[in-house]
Amino acid sequence: MNDAIVPRPKKAQESHPPRENASSESGRARVDREASEREREADAAHAAPTLAEIARVAGVSRMTASRAINNRPGVSQQVREDILRIADEMGYVINWMAQRLSSRRSGGSNGIIGVTAQLHTPFAGEVVTAIGSAVRGVGQDLLVYSPPDSAGRPPGRVLDLLHQVADGVIAILPYQGDYLDALARARIPVVTIERRGEHDPFPWVSGDNYAGARLLMRHLMELGHRRIGFITGDNRMESARDRLRAYGDALREAGMADDPRLVAEGNYLQKGGFEGANYLLALEPRPTAIFAANDISAVGAAAAIHEAGLSVPGDISLAGFDDLPLAAQMKPGLTTVHQPLARMGRTAVKMLLERVMEPAAAPACVTVPVELVVRGSTAAPQLVR
Repeated sequence: MNDAIVPRPKKAQESHPPRENASSESGRARVDREASEREREADAAHAAPTLAEIARVAGVSRMTASRAINNRPGVSQQVREDILRIADEMGYVINWMAQRLSSRRSGGSNGIIGVTAQLHTPFAGEVVTAIGSAVRGVGQDLLVYSPPDSAGRPPGRVLDLLHQVADGVIAILPYQGDYLDALARARIPVVTIERRGEHDPFPWVSGDNYAGARLLMRHLMELGHRRIGFITGDNRMESARDRLRAYGDALREAGMADDPRLVAEGNYLQKGGFEGANYLLALEPRPTAIFAANDISAVGAAAAIHEAGLSVPGDISLAGFDDLPLAAQMKPGLTTVHQPLARMGRTAVKMLLERVMEPAAAPACVTVPVELVVRGSTAAPQLVR
């Protein structure tokens, strides 16, 4: 009987991977490495150019390029224009933080002033514009941060940015108290537009709200109005409380009834003015004039009066406060109290720069005079004509 021949197993082949597999893995690693190098080269090709590269292309020293880009003296106008053109073509972006830190170390005068404001309100927008003009007038730059309405305090990254970049901050109220307190704890000099209350620890600039409201009340009473409705502002702010106090004082001093029903709750917003006017128009008898605590509230009140089928000033007189550009554009033009926003902006910038130089100085407070602006929205009540 023949024995079957059984082939012996090839141990070497079974115990070791084929040689070509090892070389294939090595090849893949080399391909991956080369691809990564190509990606790094592509990233470098698209990276923002440095100041040294701008200087090399322009054929000038790095110092000359820096002076031209940062608008400093010592560079001719033609050379400056050439360097700026080359920087623009190459996509150069100024590192403002590095520039600011360098300026602080060298004692440079150029600085950045921060502004925090809720920019959805026209008043804040007008004040920021005024501050911007004042800032440019003293050779500074402006950084604007608009927090959400509900911000109790600025995020840590915002505080870090303001602390590192800005010389100080002008805060346009309203803000919750801990927002401003957080800026103070971060040792950021602060000046506010408007004030929070009698014992506000921060320097502030404000129009004379009490005197302005008294001027407006005197105007309405001289026209013959005896039943005057008032739509309040945002009572977190001293300006709103001052205007309401002036309204009540004017009525009492004239010997007129101080009827609490004639005070409608508002909030310095258009919707608040609309709802406040609807409440006042439903009273029996309704007021012959409405004093809205600011122009934006007066816009809402005007809409409510129109929807009720009434006319201004034929059926009811209407007045506001602030004298924003929209006040003159309303039909008829809105009688209001003019706040000199440009002057307030210049004063706030001056106060902030003084506080930066003398951080330990006592907080300064400036009340700016206001004036009455009479337009077509107020007239004598029908019974007096």
